[in-house]
Amino acid sequence: MSTRPIVIVSATVPEDLKALITKDLDIHFVPVGESIEEKVPAEVRAQAVGILCTVRSQIKESLLAGMPKLRVVSNFAVGYDNIDVPAATRANVLVCNTPGVLDAAVADLTMGMVLCLARKLIAHDTFVRDGSWTKGAAPLTNDLAGKTLGLLGMGRIGRMVAKRAKAFDMDVIYCNRRQDAEAEKAGLARYVDRDTLFKESDYVSVHIPLSAETKGGIGEREFSMMKPSAYFLNTARGAVVDEEALIAALKSNKIAGAGLDVMVKEPMDPSNPLASLPNVVLQPHVGSATVETRRAMMALAVDNLVNAVSGTQPKAMVNADTWAAANQKAAHV
Repeated sequence: MSTRPIVIVSATVPEDLKALITKDLDIHFVPVGESIEEKVPAEVRAQAVGILCTVRSQIKESLLAGMPKLRVVSNFAVGYDNIDVPAATRANVLVCNTPGVLDAAVADLTMGMVLCLARKLIAHDTFVRDGSWTKGAAPLTNDLAGKTLGLLGMGRIGRMVAKRAKAFDMDVIYCNRRQDAEAEKAGLARYVDRDTLFKESDYVSVHIPLSAETKGGIGEREFSMMKPSAYFLNTARGAVVDEEALIAALKSNKIAGAGLDVMVKEPMDPSNPLASLPNVVLQPHVGSATVETRRAMMALAVDNLVNAVSGTQPKAMVNADTWAAANQKAAHV
C-alpha cells in the first residue's frame, strides 16, 4: 500500500481536477452509486483520509466506524441527506458541500418549468407533432404577469428564483425559517406564513433541504389548501413531499399540475403514476446539470477535499464546528 494519504473518489472527475488530487494523494476509485463499504477493502478504508462522492453514495455510521483516519467527506452537491452528519460530527469528520455555484442553474430550471406549465409548452409541442394543429387551434394558456409565485424556502436558490420571477412581473411571496429583510427591502418578495403561501400562490415552488423535520412534510393538507388552478413545483428533494398525496391531488384536479425535477425514488420507474399524468412536467434531477455549473461544483468539491486533507480550511463546511478536530487528525496520518 502506498505511503501517501489515500482518498476514496466515487464521482466523475475531469482529468485536470483529478491532477489536483493526485499531486499529493492516492485515489481509490469506486464506481458512482456503488457502495464504498462493499467495494473498498477494509484495509484501504482504514487508511483513507478523505471521501469525494455524489449523493448516490451513502455515508453511514457503519462506514465511518471503519475509517478511523477519515477527516473529510466532500459531497458533490448542495444537499447532503446521503450523509449521516451527526455520526460524522461524532467521529470528528468534516462534511463539505457545494453551495452557491449551482443557484442560478436551479433557478433557471425552476422558471423553465413554470413557463412550461403556464404556456403548456410540452403539450403544444405534441399538439404540433401529432397533427392536432391541422384540426383546429390549440387551447389557450395563461400569462405569468400578475400571478403569485410562492417560495417555500428563501435561501440562495429561492432568491435567484425570485429575481427571475420579478422579471416576468410576478408577485413573489415566501415562507422561511427566518425572514429575509434584505430581499424584502429590495422588493424581491414579501413574507407570509406557511398556510398563506399555499392558499394564495398560483405557483408553489419548493426550495428546502431534506431532513427528519421536512421529510414528507408537504402532503394532503397542503395540497387541499392550494387553488384548483395552482401548480406545484419541486427542485429540492423528492422526499420532502408525500408523493402519494401529490398524485392523488393531481388525479382529482385539486391542483392544476406539477413540475418535478426530483422524486422520492430516483431514477423514477416509468410505471410511477406521475409518468402518465398529462398535467405534470418531469425532469431527471437536472437542476444543476449544465456544463458550466457541474464544472464549478466539481472544482469546489475537489478544492474542499484537498484543502481539508492538507490542513487548509475548506470554503464550504456543513458541520464547521468539526473543523478543528478533523484537522487534528492530520498529525496521526
